[in-house]
Amino acid sequence: MGEHDNAKAVLDAVRDSVPRLRENGLEADERRWIPEENIDLLDKAGVFGLAVPRRFGGLDLPLADQVAVLTEIARGCGSTSWACVAWVSTAWMATLYPDQTQEEIFGSGSVRVSGAFTPTGKAVPVEGGYRLTGKWRFNTGCRGAHWDLLAALVEHPDGEEEEVFALVPMSDLTIEDDWHVSGAAGTGSSSTSAQDLFVPAHRVLTGEYALGDGAPGRTPTAKGREYSMISYVVAASVATYIGMAKGALEVFLERLPGRGLAYTNWTDQRQHPLTQHRVALAANKIAAAEALSAGYVELLQRRADAGEQPTVEERAAVRGQAGTAIQLVKEAVQDLQTLAGASALSKYLPFQRYYRDLLALTTHGLMSPDMGLEVHGRVLVGLDPETPFL
Repeated sequence: MGEHDNAKAVLDAVRDSVPRLRENGLEADERRWIPEENIDLLDKAGVFGLAVPRRFGGLDLPLADQVAVLTEIARGCGSTSWACVAWVSTAWMATLYPDQTQEEIFGSGSVRVSGAFTPTGKAVPVEGGYRLTGKWRFNTGCRGAHWDLLAALVEHPDGEEEEVFALVPMSDLTIEDDWHVSGAAGTGSSSTSAQDLFVPAHRVLTGEYALGDGAPGRTPTAKGREYSMISYVVAASVATYIGMAKGALEVFLERLPGRGLAYTNWTDQRQHPLTQHRVALAANKIAAAEALSAGYVELLQRRADAGEQPTVEERAAVRGQAGTAIQLVKEAVQDLQTLAGASALSKYLPFQRYYRDLLALTTHGLMSPDMGLEVHGRVLVGLDPETPFL
Protein backbone atom coordinates (compact mmCIF):
# COMPACT_ATOMS: atom_id res chain seq x y z
CA MET A 1 0.00 0.00 0.00
CA GLY A 2 1.05 3.59 -0.55
CA GLU A 3 1.56 6.18 2.16
CA HIS A 4 -1.98 7.55 1.80
CA ASP A 5 -3.51 4.07 1.95
CA ASN A 6 -1.45 3.20 5.03
CA ALA A 7 -2.57 6.37 6.80
CA LYS A 8 -6.22 5.74 5.95
CA ALA A 9 -6.04 2.13 7.11
CA VAL A 10 -4.60 3.12 10.50
CA LEU A 11 -7.08 5.95 10.97
CA ASP A 12 -10.06 3.78 10.02
CA ALA A 13 -8.97 1.03 12.42
CA VAL A 14 -8.49 3.54 15.25
CA ARG A 15 -11.85 5.13 14.53
CA ASP A 16 -13.50 1.71 14.82
CA SER A 17 -11.81 1.30 18.23
CA VAL A 18 -13.03 4.61 19.68
CA PRO A 19 -16.22 3.23 21.32
CA ARG A 20 -14.23 0.50 23.05
CA LEU A 21 -11.52 2.89 24.20
CA ARG A 22 -14.24 5.10 25.66
CA GLU A 23 -15.91 2.16 27.42
CA ASN A 24 -12.57 1.21 28.96
CA GLY A 25 -12.05 4.68 30.45
CA LEU A 26 -13.35 3.78 33.90
CA GLU A 27 -11.07 0.76 34.12
CA ALA A 28 -8.09 2.91 33.05
CA ASP A 29 -8.94 5.43 35.76
CA GLU A 30 -9.34 2.87 38.53
CA ARG A 31 -6.26 0.79 37.73
CA ARG A 32 -4.25 3.96 36.99
CA TRP A 33 -3.10 2.50 33.70
CA ILE A 34 -4.82 1.78 30.39
CA PRO A 35 -6.14 -1.75 29.81
CA GLU A 36 -4.10 -4.17 27.71
CA GLU A 37 -7.07 -4.33 25.34
CA ASN A 38 -6.45 -0.70 24.37
CA ILE A 39 -2.80 -1.43 23.60
CA ASP A 40 -3.71 -4.54 21.59
CA LEU A 41 -6.32 -2.71 19.53
CA LEU A 42 -3.91 0.09 18.66
CA ASP A 43 -1.05 -2.29 18.01
CA LYS A 44 -3.19 -4.16 15.47
CA ALA A 45 -4.17 -0.82 13.93
CA GLY A 46 -0.50 -0.01 13.31
CA VAL A 47 -0.24 2.95 15.68
CA PHE A 48 3.12 1.93 17.12
CA GLY A 49 4.73 2.00 13.69
CA LEU A 50 3.65 5.56 12.87
CA ALA A 51 7.12 7.07 13.35
CA VAL A 52 9.25 3.96 12.75
CA PRO A 53 11.46 4.25 9.63
CA ARG A 54 10.30 2.22 6.65
CA ARG A 55 13.61 0.43 6.36
CA PHE A 56 12.68 -1.33 9.59
CA GLY A 57 9.15 -2.14 8.43
CA GLY A 58 7.50 0.93 9.99
CA LEU A 59 4.94 3.25 8.43
CA ASP A 60 6.92 6.49 8.89
CA LEU A 61 3.85 8.63 8.20
CA PRO A 62 3.91 12.43 7.84
CA LEU A 63 3.20 14.56 10.90
CA ALA A 64 -0.35 15.45 9.81
CA ASP A 65 -1.27 11.76 9.61
CA GLN A 66 0.28 11.07 13.01
CA VAL A 67 -1.68 13.98 14.50
CA ALA A 68 -4.93 12.74 12.96
CA VAL A 69 -4.49 9.28 14.48
CA LEU A 70 -3.52 10.61 17.93
CA THR A 71 -6.52 12.97 17.88
CA GLU A 72 -8.88 10.12 17.08
CA ILE A 73 -7.46 7.99 19.91
CA ALA A 74 -8.11 10.86 22.33
CA ARG A 75 -11.72 11.07 21.16
CA GLY A 76 -12.01 7.65 22.75
CA CYS A 77 -9.65 8.00 25.72
CA GLY A 78 -7.37 10.89 26.59
CA SER A 79 -5.06 8.81 28.77
CA THR A 80 -4.57 6.27 25.99
CA SER A 81 -3.79 9.02 23.51
CA TRP A 82 -1.31 10.66 25.89
CA ALA A 83 0.54 7.37 26.30
CA CYS A 84 0.55 6.96 22.52
CA VAL A 85 1.92 10.49 22.07
CA ALA A 86 4.79 9.51 24.37
CA TRP A 87 5.43 6.21 22.59
CA VAL A 88 5.20 7.58 19.03
CA SER A 89 7.09 10.84 19.52
CA THR A 90 9.88 9.21 21.52
CA ALA A 91 10.18 6.49 18.89
CA TRP A 92 10.74 9.30 16.39
CA MET A 93 13.45 10.68 18.70
CA ALA A 94 15.19 7.30 18.52
CA THR A 95 15.78 8.00 14.80
CA LEU A 96 18.30 10.63 15.98
CA TYR A 97 20.57 7.88 17.40
CA PRO A 98 23.32 5.95 15.57
CA ASP A 99 22.30 3.16 13.21
CA GLN A 100 23.39 0.48 15.69
CA THR A 101 20.93 1.88 18.22
CA GLN A 102 18.14 2.14 15.68
CA GLU A 103 18.62 -1.50 14.71
CA GLU A 104 18.14 -2.47 18.37
CA ILE A 105 15.11 -0.24 18.91
CA PHE A 106 13.23 -0.77 15.66
CA GLY A 107 13.87 -4.47 15.03
CA SER A 108 10.17 -5.41 14.92
CA GLY A 109 8.87 -2.37 13.00
CA SER A 110 6.50 -1.57 15.87
CA VAL A 111 7.79 -0.23 19.16
CA ARG A 112 6.69 1.69 22.26
CA VAL A 113 9.31 4.07 23.66
CA SER A 114 8.62 6.17 26.75
CA GLY A 115 10.74 9.06 27.94
CA ALA A 116 11.55 11.35 30.85
CA PHE A 117 13.29 14.53 29.79
CA THR A 118 14.08 16.25 33.08
CA PRO A 119 17.74 15.39 33.84
CA THR A 120 17.22 13.85 37.28
CA GLY A 121 19.87 11.18 36.75
CA LYS A 122 23.66 11.07 36.62
CA ALA A 123 25.67 9.37 33.88
CA VAL A 124 29.26 8.50 34.79
CA PRO A 125 31.60 7.74 31.85
CA VAL A 126 33.19 4.28 31.97
CA GLU A 127 34.90 2.12 29.39
CA GLY A 128 32.47 1.50 26.53
CA GLY A 129 29.68 3.68 27.84
CA TYR A 130 28.17 5.11 31.03
CA ARG A 131 26.90 4.07 34.44
CA LEU A 132 23.42 5.51 34.91
CA THR A 133 21.81 6.25 38.28
CA GLY A 134 18.68 8.26 38.95
CA LYS A 135 14.94 8.52 39.33
CA TRP A 136 12.65 9.96 36.69
CA ARG A 137 9.12 11.15 37.51
CA PHE A 138 6.13 11.54 35.18
CA ASN A 139 7.30 8.72 32.91
CA THR A 140 4.14 8.39 30.84
CA GLY A 141 3.47 4.98 29.35
CA CYS A 142 6.38 3.29 31.10
CA ARG A 143 4.23 0.30 32.12
CA GLY A 144 3.61 -0.59 28.50
CA ALA A 145 6.90 0.51 26.93
CA HIS A 146 9.72 -1.56 25.50
CA TRP A 147 12.35 1.19 25.95
CA ASP A 148 12.81 4.35 28.02
CA LEU A 149 14.67 7.49 26.93
CA LEU A 150 16.08 9.12 30.06
CA ALA A 151 17.77 12.49 30.56
CA ALA A 152 20.84 12.64 32.79
CA LEU A 153 23.79 14.88 33.54
CA VAL A 154 27.41 14.02 32.89
CA GLU A 155 29.94 15.86 35.05
CA HIS A 156 33.18 16.55 33.19
CA PRO A 157 36.60 16.83 34.89
CA ASP A 158 36.46 20.63 34.70
CA GLY A 159 33.20 20.63 36.68
CA GLU A 160 30.95 21.46 33.76
CA GLU A 161 27.77 19.43 33.36
CA GLU A 162 26.39 18.20 30.05
CA GLU A 163 22.91 16.83 29.46
CA VAL A 164 22.64 13.46 27.73
CA PHE A 165 19.80 11.15 26.77
CA ALA A 166 20.15 7.43 27.41
CA LEU A 167 18.01 4.73 25.77
CA VAL A 168 17.44 1.86 28.18
CA PRO A 169 15.36 -1.33 27.95
CA MET A 170 12.37 -0.92 30.25
CA SER A 171 13.14 -4.34 31.71
CA ASP A 172 16.36 -2.88 33.19
CA LEU A 173 14.44 -0.25 35.21
CA THR A 174 12.36 -0.26 38.37
CA ILE A 175 8.84 1.15 37.99
CA GLU A 176 7.45 2.65 41.18
CA ASP A 177 3.78 2.60 42.19
CA ASP A 178 3.57 6.35 42.79
CA TRP A 179 1.01 7.58 40.26
CA HIS A 180 -1.99 8.61 42.41
CA VAL A 181 -3.62 11.63 40.75
CA SER A 182 -6.99 13.28 40.16
CA GLY A 183 -6.63 13.64 36.39
CA ALA A 184 -5.00 11.71 33.55
CA ALA A 185 -4.77 8.79 35.97
CA GLY A 186 -4.87 6.24 33.17
CA THR A 187 -1.58 7.49 31.71
CA GLY A 188 0.31 5.47 34.32
CA SER A 189 2.95 8.19 34.52
CA SER A 190 4.88 6.51 37.31
CA SER A 191 8.50 7.08 38.24
CA THR A 192 11.27 4.87 36.93
CA SER A 193 14.66 4.42 38.53
CA ALA A 194 18.08 2.92 37.84
CA GLN A 195 21.07 2.21 40.06
CA ASP A 196 24.54 1.96 38.52
CA LEU A 197 23.10 0.64 35.24
CA PHE A 198 25.55 0.22 32.36
CA VAL A 199 24.44 1.88 29.12
CA PRO A 200 26.63 1.38 26.04
CA ALA A 201 27.92 4.54 24.39
CA HIS A 202 25.91 4.10 21.20
CA ARG A 203 22.69 4.38 23.21
CA VAL A 204 23.63 7.74 24.75
CA LEU A 205 23.10 10.96 22.80
CA THR A 206 24.25 14.41 23.88
CA GLY A 207 21.72 17.20 24.23
CA GLU A 208 23.45 19.03 21.39
CA TYR A 209 22.74 16.18 18.97
CA ALA A 210 19.26 15.44 20.38
CA LEU A 211 18.12 19.04 19.93
CA GLY A 212 20.03 19.40 16.68
CA ASP A 213 20.75 17.15 13.72
CA GLY A 214 21.11 13.84 15.53
CA ALA A 215 24.13 11.56 15.78
CA PRO A 216 26.87 12.11 13.20
CA GLY A 217 26.93 9.47 10.48
CA ARG A 218 23.47 8.04 11.17
CA THR A 219 21.31 6.99 8.24
CA PRO A 220 18.86 9.85 7.73
CA THR A 221 15.17 9.11 8.04
CA ALA A 222 13.05 9.40 4.91
CA LYS A 223 12.84 12.79 3.26
CA GLY A 224 10.34 14.99 5.04
CA ARG A 225 10.73 13.39 8.47
CA GLU A 226 13.60 15.50 9.86
CA TYR A 227 11.39 17.68 12.05
CA SER A 228 12.51 20.15 14.69
CA MET A 229 12.33 18.00 17.82
CA ILE A 230 10.50 20.27 20.27
CA SER A 231 8.10 21.53 17.61
CA TYR A 232 7.36 17.95 16.58
CA VAL A 233 6.68 16.81 20.16
CA VAL A 234 4.46 19.84 20.83
CA ALA A 235 2.47 19.30 17.64
CA ALA A 236 1.90 15.64 18.44
CA SER A 237 0.91 16.42 22.03
CA VAL A 238 -1.75 19.00 21.12
CA ALA A 239 -3.61 16.21 19.31
CA THR A 240 -4.58 14.70 22.66
CA TYR A 241 -6.13 17.93 23.94
CA ILE A 242 -8.13 18.51 20.76
CA GLY A 243 -9.27 14.89 20.63
CA MET A 244 -10.47 14.97 24.24
CA ALA A 245 -12.45 18.15 23.57
CA LYS A 246 -14.07 16.55 20.52
CA GLY A 247 -14.97 13.52 22.61
CA ALA A 248 -16.41 15.70 25.39
CA LEU A 249 -18.60 17.61 22.92
CA GLU A 250 -19.75 14.36 21.35
CA VAL A 251 -20.85 12.70 24.60
CA PHE A 252 -22.39 15.98 25.84
CA LEU A 253 -24.60 16.15 22.75
CA GLU A 254 -25.51 12.47 23.02
CA ARG A 255 -26.97 13.07 26.51
CA LEU A 256 -28.79 16.28 25.61
CA PRO A 257 -32.05 15.16 23.88
CA GLY A 258 -34.95 14.94 26.32
CA ARG A 259 -32.91 16.29 29.21
CA GLY A 260 -34.64 18.92 31.31
CA LEU A 261 -33.18 21.59 33.57
CA ALA A 262 -33.72 20.81 37.25
CA TYR A 263 -35.62 23.38 39.33
CA THR A 264 -36.82 25.20 36.20
CA ASN A 265 -39.72 24.94 33.75
CA TRP A 266 -37.38 23.88 30.93
CA THR A 267 -38.19 20.29 29.91
CA ASP A 268 -35.77 20.21 26.93
CA GLN A 269 -32.38 21.79 27.55
CA ARG A 270 -31.83 22.08 23.80
CA GLN A 271 -34.46 24.83 23.71
CA HIS A 272 -32.57 27.02 26.17
CA PRO A 273 -30.72 29.89 24.42
CA LEU A 274 -27.76 29.69 26.81
CA THR A 275 -27.26 26.03 25.89
CA GLN A 276 -27.39 26.85 22.18
CA HIS A 277 -24.94 29.71 22.59
CA ARG A 278 -22.40 27.79 24.65
CA VAL A 279 -22.54 24.65 22.53
CA ALA A 280 -21.91 26.70 19.40
CA LEU A 281 -19.07 28.60 21.06
CA ALA A 282 -17.51 25.36 22.32
CA ALA A 283 -17.73 23.77 18.87
CA ASN A 284 -16.15 26.82 17.27
CA LYS A 285 -13.35 26.99 19.82
CA ILE A 286 -12.52 23.36 19.05
CA ALA A 287 -12.62 24.11 15.32
CA ALA A 288 -10.34 27.12 15.84
CA ALA A 289 -7.87 24.97 17.76
CA GLU A 290 -7.89 22.42 14.92
CA ALA A 291 -7.21 25.20 12.41
CA LEU A 292 -4.26 26.49 14.43
CA SER A 293 -2.90 22.96 14.68
CA ALA A 294 -3.29 22.35 10.95
CA GLY A 295 -1.45 25.61 10.23
CA TYR A 296 1.71 24.87 12.18
CA VAL A 297 1.69 21.19 11.19
CA GLU A 298 1.68 22.30 7.55
CA LEU A 299 4.57 24.71 8.27
CA LEU A 300 6.64 22.01 9.97
CA GLN A 301 5.99 19.58 7.13
CA ARG A 302 6.88 22.17 4.50
CA ARG A 303 10.19 22.86 6.23
CA ALA A 304 10.94 19.15 6.60
CA ASP A 305 10.10 18.47 2.95
CA ALA A 306 12.55 21.19 1.96
CA GLY A 307 15.25 19.75 4.23
CA GLU A 308 15.19 22.88 6.38
CA GLN A 309 14.70 23.59 10.08
CA PRO A 310 12.09 26.16 11.17
CA THR A 311 13.40 29.58 12.16
CA VAL A 312 13.45 30.66 15.80
CA GLU A 313 10.42 32.85 15.09
CA GLU A 314 8.54 29.92 13.57
CA ARG A 315 9.39 27.57 16.42
CA ALA A 316 8.30 30.18 18.96
CA ALA A 317 5.06 30.58 17.02
CA VAL A 318 4.46 26.82 17.24
CA ARG A 319 4.77 27.06 21.03
CA GLY A 320 2.41 30.03 21.19
CA GLN A 321 -0.16 28.71 18.74
CA ALA A 322 -0.13 25.31 20.43
CA GLY A 323 -0.70 27.04 23.76
CA THR A 324 -3.58 28.98 22.28
CA ALA A 325 -5.13 25.81 20.83
CA ILE A 326 -4.94 24.13 24.24
CA GLN A 327 -6.44 27.19 25.95
CA LEU A 328 -9.32 27.20 23.45
CA VAL A 329 -10.26 23.55 23.96
CA LYS A 330 -9.88 23.91 27.71
CA GLU A 331 -12.37 26.79 27.66
CA ALA A 332 -14.70 24.81 25.38
CA VAL A 333 -14.90 21.84 27.75
CA GLN A 334 -15.18 24.09 30.81
CA ASP A 335 -18.16 25.83 29.18
CA LEU A 336 -19.80 22.48 28.44
CA GLN A 337 -19.17 21.35 32.00
CA THR A 338 -21.25 24.26 33.34
CA LEU A 339 -24.20 22.94 31.29
CA ALA A 340 -23.71 19.21 31.79
CA GLY A 341 -25.51 19.03 35.15
CA ALA A 342 -24.75 17.10 38.31
CA SER A 343 -25.48 13.75 36.68
CA ALA A 344 -22.43 14.19 34.42
CA LEU A 345 -20.23 13.94 37.54
CA SER A 346 -20.83 10.20 37.62
CA LYS A 347 -17.58 8.28 37.25
CA TYR A 348 -19.47 5.88 34.98
CA LEU A 349 -19.98 8.62 32.38
CA PRO A 350 -17.06 9.67 30.16
CA PHE A 351 -17.72 13.43 30.15
CA GLN A 352 -16.20 14.07 33.58
CA ARG A 353 -13.13 12.06 32.57
CA TYR A 354 -12.51 14.20 29.49
CA TYR A 355 -12.95 17.28 31.67
CA ARG A 356 -10.58 16.13 34.43
CA ASP A 357 -7.97 14.70 32.09
CA LEU A 358 -7.86 17.77 29.88
CA LEU A 359 -7.50 20.17 32.80
CA ALA A 360 -4.84 17.95 34.36
CA LEU A 361 -2.74 17.86 31.20
CA THR A 362 -2.83 21.65 30.81
CA THR A 363 -0.49 21.74 33.82
CA HIS A 364 2.24 19.95 31.82
CA GLY A 365 5.35 22.15 31.85
CA LEU A 366 5.95 22.15 28.09
CA MET A 367 2.29 22.25 27.12
CA SER A 368 0.98 24.85 29.58
CA PRO A 369 -0.76 27.58 27.55
CA ASP A 370 0.85 30.32 29.65
CA MET A 371 4.35 28.97 29.07
CA GLY A 372 3.87 28.64 25.32
CA LEU A 373 2.41 32.11 25.02
CA GLU A 374 5.25 33.62 27.05
CA VAL A 375 7.86 32.15 24.71
CA HIS A 376 5.95 33.32 21.64
CA GLY A 377 5.33 36.75 23.14
CA ARG A 378 8.98 37.31 23.97
CA VAL A 379 9.95 36.69 20.36
CA LEU A 380 7.10 38.82 18.99
CA VAL A 381 8.26 41.85 20.99
CA GLY A 382 11.86 41.39 19.94
CA LEU A 383 13.32 39.64 22.99
CA ASP A 384 15.34 36.45 23.22
CA PRO A 385 13.06 33.46 23.96
CA GLU A 386 15.43 32.47 26.80
CA THR A 387 14.66 28.78 26.50
CA PRO A 388 16.27 25.88 24.65
CA PHE A 389 12.84 24.25 24.31
CA LEU A 390 12.04 25.47 20.84
